[in-house]
Amino acid sequence: MSLKKILPWVVLTPMLGMAGCDGTNSFSSEILPILQDACTDCHSISGEGIQASGLALDTYEGVMKGTKFGPVVSPGQAISSTLYLVISHNVAVDIQMPPHHHEKVAMGAGEPLTPEEIAVIKNWIDQGAKNN
Repeated sequence: MSLKKILPWVVLTPMLGMAGCDGTNSFSSEILPILQDACTDCHSISGEGIQASGLALDTYEGVMKGTKFGPVVSPGQAISSTLYLVISHNVAVDIQMPPHHHEKVAMGAGEPLTPEEIAVIKNWIDQGAKNN
């Protein structure tokens, strides 16, 4: 078997093991750590993201409250959830999160989430976005 065929399994197998025994993704042990690593520098207490949008991503309650414009998570429907759309690059580049286009990177902004991290968040939303 070639490395091209094995590599995705090497990457994905640990991610599959992160899901609970019943196959559900956990907010506290999977989603929150991703958000803390990639989002909370801006989307917590005094960050520019919370100032601009009102979106706090450092707690379950903050994620589910959404922005001053409305919710960002539609439980059971990742494809209708703004959070999923902005992290999966299904929106205009200037509103993709975390900001990673050339102008933002030059200002010290972060890298996009990995496909695996995006998949975990998508699955969590599709599973009902539970506080687990």
